[in-house]
Amino acid sequence: MTPEALAVHLEIVANSYRDWMGVDLVSPRSSATKLVSDLRDAPFALVSHGVEADPVLNYGNGKALELWEMTWEELTKTPSRLTAEAPNREERARLLDEVTRHGFIRNYSGIRVSKSGRRFRIEGATVWNLLDAQGGYCGQAAAFSRWVYL
Repeated sequence: MTPEALAVHLEIVANSYRDWMGVDLVSPRSSATKLVSDLRDAPFALVSHGVEADPVLNYGNGKALELWEMTWEELTKTPSRLTAEAPNREERARLLDEVTRHGFIRNYSGIRVSKSGRRFRIEGATVWNLLDAQGGYCGQAAAFSRWVYL
């Protein structure tokens, strides 16, 4: 993703969050560059995926890369379903269907697994639909600031 495309994508992530939740994901920003750095360095994990039949992650901030033990290149080639262990994928699919129908959910908890197999439980996650300026659906994002290694 080019720096320009990343800035556009993160504007969609931040604007969609504000539209669904009524608050800003990060402090109001003075520029797209500031938004990119604020989200990259945020103390919470933030991931998003696109609209493919088997959605692929298209963003993960620094905390997400750390939790999933992946590089940017690895993360952005990973189908989002693979962030959960096989037994938990059905539960994850139900969650994403609910988000698709209602626009967002709050307080989601679930087990995730890193590249090395390290398991962790995310707690209190918010998951929301991403909508472009014309209201077109362009994926989903999730943010959470609490996790416990298992």
